[in-house]
Amino acid sequence: MKKHTKIYLQGMGYDVTDFIPCEVCGGRAVDIHHIEARGMGGSKEADHIENLMALCRDCHTRYGDVKHHKEWLQDIHERKMKK
Repeated sequence: MKKHTKIYLQGMGYDVTDFIPCEVCGGRAVDIHHIEARGMGGSKEADHIENLMALCRDCHTRYGDVKHHKEWLQDIHERKMKK
């Protein structure tokens, strides 16, 4: 399991056996997405719970690395963390 996946699971209180919902659509999340992407100038320092969100593959493909969705994804994730 990747380091950022472990950080997300621990930070959000999930176990690897739990159903983890996509933070956008509520379907089954299969990816832990870096909101501030490591591949777009970020670094491993981006592996912190505030920068990680669970997404299904469709939402990850549709919204994940699209710059104009970054703020929207951040807002969704911040609301999820406050719950």
